[in-house]
Order: sequence, then C-alpha cells, then structure tokens
Amino acid sequence: MSTTDNRTFTVPARDEVSSDNQNIFDNLKKGLGFVPNLYAYFGKNETALADYLGFQNRKSTLRPKEREIINLVTSQINGCRYCQSAHTVLGKMHGFSEENILEIRRGNASFDRKFDALAKFTASVVENRGKATPENIEAFFEAGYTESNLIDVIMVVGDKIISNYIHNLTQLEIDFPLADPL
Repeated sequence: MSTTDNRTFTVPARDEVSSDNQNIFDNLKKGLGFVPNLYAYFGKNETALADYLGFQNRKSTLRPKEREIINLVTSQINGCRYCQSAHTVLGKMHGFSEENILEIRRGNASFDRKFDALAKFTASVVENRGKATPENIEAFFEAGYTESNLIDVIMVVGDKIISNYIHNLTQLEIDFPLADPL
C-alpha cells in the first residue's frame, strides 16, 4: 500500500484479481519465486498484465544485456526507483557489475563501445522525447546497430515508460533490493 497525496494505491492479492490474472500470478510465482508488486498492480485491470508481459517478452533483435541497458537508462531518466531497483537485479543476472550498472544508469558504458553508443542513444531518445541528437543517432549506427534495432530500442523504451509511469504515479512498495541513488 502506498499513498500519493490523498489517494492510496494497493497491490491486489491473488484472490482479488480475475482468474486469468490469477493464472499469470501463479506462473510469475513459479518462475520468479514471487509476484512483483508492480506486476500485481497491473492485475487490477482485466487485460493489462497479460498485454504488458506479452509486450515486455516479445521477440527482439536486441540481446538481453542490451535490453537491460535500455531499461536502466530509461528508468533512471524517468526517476523510477522501482524499475531502477528491479533492473539492477536483472542487470547483475545478465553479467553487469554494480559499477557497470551505475555507469549505465548515468547514460554511459565506457567499458564497451557498442553498449556505450546504445546507452547514449537511449538517453538522448528518452530525454528528448524521441528526438535523439544527430550525433547519438549516427554513433548508434556506427556502433553496428541497424534500423531494425532502432525499432526495438523504441519498443523497449515504450515498455519501460509504461512501468515507470505506473510506479511514479502509485509509489507502490519496492520489493527488490533498493538500487543505490546516483
């Protein structure tokens, strides 16, 4: 439960969501060991949880590490502590060190030229509401990314904006180890 001004937002229990969402909760619990509060909140809507998970888990031209870079950069710029925390855990699972993750959240990845171009491109896209700088666009392509990759970057940014905004509005309890502030 969290309170934003006068409005209180609550995470629904399994028995408070539809049977379709209960099945998704069960699968999440089986796969992750728990149902993250943010996912559970989506369960208040009949179709949003399945839609969001389908969007999030869609086939992509980007590798999981690249998707985590986009998630971390976007969540940092949007000030979403929940997603910063969740994707710090996921970033470590994908092989990034704590130092790598903090640098990525700042919009850089000096430890890898291609990742650096991706982080800077993502930051430019999010900060400029889709109007990345010509320099960041060119560096993205020079690093070896394609127009197909560009579309997937925007898809991941869009996915992350959805969860960032839901959390920024609700301020649900963060049920991941809290990411270090920058």
